[in-house]
Amino acid sequence: MGEQVRRNDRDREQPLIAHLVELRSRLLRALLSVLAVFVLLAAFANDIYSLIAAPMLARLPEGSAMIATEVASPFLVPFKLCAYLALFIAMPYVLYQAWAFVAPGLYNNERRFALPLLLSGVVLFYAGIAFAFFVVFPLLFAFFTSVAPEGVAVMTDIGHYLDFILKIFLAFGLAFEVPVATLLLIWTGITSADALVRMRPYIIVGAFVIGMLLTPPDVVSQCLLAVPIWLLFEIGLFLSRRIRR
Repeated sequence: MGEQVRRNDRDREQPLIAHLVELRSRLLRALLSVLAVFVLLAAFANDIYSLIAAPMLARLPEGSAMIATEVASPFLVPFKLCAYLALFIAMPYVLYQAWAFVAPGLYNNERRFALPLLLSGVVLFYAGIAFAFFVVFPLLFAFFTSVAPEGVAVMTDIGHYLDFILKIFLAFGLAFEVPVATLLLIWTGITSADALVRMRPYIIVGAFVIGMLLTPPDVVSQCLLAVPIWLLFEIGLFLSRRIRR
C-alpha cells in the first residue's frame, strides 16, 4: 500500500516537473525574442527617437528644440525607448508562447473562444497606439504649444517626453480593449447586453472619468480618450448582439 502511494506521488510530480520545464523554456524564448529585437533596434536608437519625437518637434515654435537636462539622457533615453519598442514588436511572439503553454489545458470550445479574443485584443492594442500617435499627438502638442504664456520658451526634456508618450500609449492601448472586455462580460454571463444598455449613461460618465485620470489635465486629451472609449463600448455592445454566444 505504501509503495503504491509513493508511486502515485511520483506520477503526479513528473507532470508538474514537465510543466515547469516547459514554462522555463517558453519564458526563455520570449525573453530572447525581446532581446534579439532590442539588439537590432539599438543600432538605430537615435533615429527611432527622432521618429517618435517628430509630432512634438513639428509643433515647437521656431527656434525651440528639445533638451536633455541630465548628463546621460542623450545616451540612455533612446536606448530606453528601444527597450520598450522591442517589447512592443515582440509581443505577438511572447503571447504566442503564453498561448502555446496554456492552450493544451483548455477544452476545444474554450480555445475557440479565447484565441479570437486574444488576437483581436492584440490588434486593438496596436490600433490604440497608432491612434494616439497619428491622431492624438498632433492635436495634443499643437494645443500645448499654442497655450504657452508669452515669454515662455517651449523646450521639452527628452526624458520627460518619453515618459509622457509611454503613458499616453498605454492609456489608449488599454482603452481600445473595451470591445473585448464588453464581449467577455456578456459571453461569460456576468452581465447582459440589455443591462449594459441601461447602464450606458454611467458608462459614458465613467469613460470621461477614465480620460481625466489617464491623460494630462486638459479637456482636449480627456475627450480624445473618453470619446473612443464610449464608441468602442458601443461597438462591443453591437457585436455581442450579432455574434452567437
